[in-house]
Amino acid sequence: MQINQIKETCLYIKDLEKAKEFYHGKLGLPIITHAPEKLIFFRSGSSVLLCFNPDFSEDQDVPPPHFARGKQHIAFEVPADDYDSAKAELEAQGISITYEHEWPNGKLSAYFEDPEGHVLEIVPAGLWG
Repeated sequence: MQINQIKETCLYIKDLEKAKEFYHGKLGLPIITHAPEKLIFFRSGSSVLLCFNPDFSEDQDVPPPHFARGKQHIAFEVPADDYDSAKAELEAQGISITYEHEWPNGKLSAYFEDPEGHVLEIVPAGLWG
């Protein structure tokens, strides 16, 4: 088997309307599908961000039940030359950078949170080689 990439990433979010306002309204991710109070899916480049209400997804029959609680983490890649402007765009949207990390290769990444408290990050292309 050859795995090309992670195609979907999932976050579990109770208030999907706030998720819609944040991920679509502030981060600009296009909406693929939305079932109020159950799920909302966003396009992120060639990947998909799935947001499920855990109260729905932990009891569903198909696909198999799944859920999580607590702070989850995902990172969004931005073009390396756009890292500073992406960070400025977040701040212009009222999104606070909670931490900026310098990696051993000298590249920076910035951490912030969504309305549910999930830890998000922007990383420049090439961070991991």
